[in-house]
This record gives sequence, structure tokens and C-alpha cells, in this order.
Amino acid sequence: MTYPLHVPLLEVTRGDVVESLHFGSIAVVDATGRLVASVGDADLFMYPRSSAKPFQTLPLVEMGGVEHFGLTERELALTCASHSGTDDHVQVAASIQKKIGVTENQLLCGAHYPYYEPRAREMMRTGEVPTPNRNNCSGKHSGMLAQCQLRGLPTDDYINPQHPVQQTIFRTFAEMCDYPVEKLAIGMDGCSAPVFAAPLRNVALAYARLCDPIGLTDGRAAACRKIVRAMTQHPDMVAGPERFDTLVMQRGAGRIVAKAGAEGYQGIGLMPGALGPGSPALGIAFKIADGDQGQRARTIVAIELLRQIGAIGEEDVAAMDFLAARPVRNWRKFAVGQHRPVFELRLNL
Repeated sequence: MTYPLHVPLLEVTRGDVVESLHFGSIAVVDATGRLVASVGDADLFMYPRSSAKPFQTLPLVEMGGVEHFGLTERELALTCASHSGTDDHVQVAASIQKKIGVTENQLLCGAHYPYYEPRAREMMRTGEVPTPNRNNCSGKHSGMLAQCQLRGLPTDDYINPQHPVQQTIFRTFAEMCDYPVEKLAIGMDGCSAPVFAAPLRNVALAYARLCDPIGLTDGRAAACRKIVRAMTQHPDMVAGPERFDTLVMQRGAGRIVAKAGAEGYQGIGLMPGALGPGSPALGIAFKIADGDQGQRARTIVAIELLRQIGAIGEEDVAAMDFLAARPVRNWRKFAVGQHRPVFELRLNL
């Protein structure tokens, strides 16, 4: 078996010894498809997992679903989300379902306790059982059901890869990536919906086009702009309290789109002008090779990457210090080592 050409992105030290290494790959692409920077394997063929959510909701927006159902920007943002399961998130999901004429029990995503730990602890204390709207993917699934309702399609098997809604999503994603739809690898995500794999550089291209939809049809370009506006204006809907996607979009103030995926994947889009007057839109996709199950590498790499590019400054890094490069602390809170990025990204703009 041939393995990807990943390189070290983050080292974890204890004292003066490097105790652990997280490997991975990064691709940075402009909206024309030009690879302007990379680390490791830019052609890594991988599932973006939830980093694909903005593109999974794109057909709904492109077909006029926002206007047809009267969806608000907050509701649209939730269809792109891996939300934390707060009460606000649940209420917005329920609002979408009411507008499109479905019920929560039609969601096929399953249920889990909220990512937002204070709410999860309270539910456990009181014996409240989580329902599908607490699932981090309930917004995405509500959006898929909205596509069914808009097109008059069956809702009972909307996650079947052969369902017309999923087939449309596959084609739309492939077009945004400039990658043949027949070459996508199809799997099943944690929420039971289909997930699709493409090369890292192609997913980065999709993010660049999301931020600057040059060369796309007028309808698709308008849909991209609506999605970007919804996500950047309502980042609290996209993730949740103290989570990277929400925080970096708040700090970016309309200049940055971010959507994490499981197993150490991250998609990021930079709007035109985000790096200064005249700078092009950029799409970024990266993958932490080991899946980042301890969730310590992805956010540190993302923040360092944006800092090196010049998309965020030191004040932004300081505001996200608990997610950025930081000391390793023991149970008594003594600093015993460092989480330390070890890659260098040079843009060729």
C-alpha cells in the first residue's frame, strides 16, 4: 500500500524532547485553480467530511429554496453547520423544519449529546434524552429535506446516494472542485449522509470559488455569495461557543469562511482583499494525517497557517490563544512542554 506524502505540521514537546508529531498536508489555491502554496501532498485524495457542508447546501440556495421557504440568514448558516447543539441551534433547526413542512423525526442523522458541554451536562443531570436536532448535522439534514420538499421528491430515503438530492449534490460539488463527478469516492458520514472524496487542491479550489465565484453562472455565483454572507454574518450558527470556525469568522469580520471536518480536515476560504488591497480570493484545505482524535493539532495548524499567510494578526491569535500554539500543561497546570507548529508556508501570488 502506498501512503500519502505527509510532512510534520505540529510537534509536541516535553522538556527538550519532541514527544509526539502530527503529520499532514496543506493546499492553497486561487479561484482560477492555481496552486499558490502547499505543504506535503496537495493531491491527497480524501473525504472533506463536514468541510463539504457549504457545498451540500449550495443546490438548495441555487434553486431558490431560501426565497421559496423564507429562510433567514441564520437558518441558512445552520444548514452549513456542525453546530454545538445549544438551545439556540435546536430552535433554529426546528424553525427550518416548520417552514419547509417536515418534523424532527424525519431527520436520519441520529442523535447525540451536544458538543456544548454545559448543556450536555445539564441534560445528563436531568435525564433529558437528546433528539436529532441536538445532532451537529441537524441543519445539514434539514437542508437536504428542504431540497426534497422544493423538488417534490421522497423524503424517506433522502440520504440514499442514488436519491436525486444526493446526485445533485455530487454534481454540484464536483463542478465547484473542477473534478470529474465519476471520480469522486462515495462513503457514509457519521450522520449517515453520503460523503465524497476529492483531491485536497480541488477542495481548496471549491473554497476559493465560494469566496470569489468568477466564471460561474449568475445563479450559482449569487448562491455562493448568499452562503458566504450567512456563514460570516452568523458564525455562531456554524459551530458554537469557543470553537475555531465561529471564533475565526468573528475575528475575520466577513473576510474568512471556515468549516471544519471530522478526522482532522479543515476548509477555509479567504475573500478578495483579505490579505490587503487587490489580494485574490484563496481556498485552503488541509488534513491532519492521524485524524487528530485528541483535537489538539487542527486548530493550532489552522491558526498558524492563517497567521503565516497574513489573514490574521497577533491580536487575533491572542484572542484564540486556547486554540493556538500553547504550552503543554500537567494536572497541576505546570507548563511541561509546547505544542509547536513546524511548517512554513510561502505564498506564490
